[in-house]
Amino acid sequence: MVTENMFGDILSDEASMLTGSLGMLASASLGDGTALYEPSHGSAPDIAGQGVCNPLAMLLSVELMLRHSFAMHGAADRLAGAIESVLDEGWRTRDIADETTLPQKTVGTSAMGDLVAERL
Repeated sequence: MVTENMFGDILSDEASMLTGSLGMLASASLGDGTALYEPSHGSAPDIAGQGVCNPLAMLLSVELMLRHSFAMHGAADRLAGAIESVLDEGWRTRDIADETTLPQKTVGTSAMGDLVAERL
């Protein structure tokens, strides 16, 4: 989707509900200049420092950067595959956990990052 920044922000916030959480939505601002990659969620000061944020949007933003700015398609595919594996195994951060998530499969920020790194 191509749009100006403010309308893109509105649409990306709305689209995040398709993924279940803003913590799952990666973002890329591409154009003639330098590209910007970031998760589309905000700062969440209410949970800052608690280790409960979902790191997957940031990792998926890195996947976009590898693919679109560096043409490192193999590395991008491996990262996307590692994230998919973790989710397929049932691992969740609290923002994407639901009543079917096993309590021992709900992890914090660092543990989710570690799970993805292990599968790389």
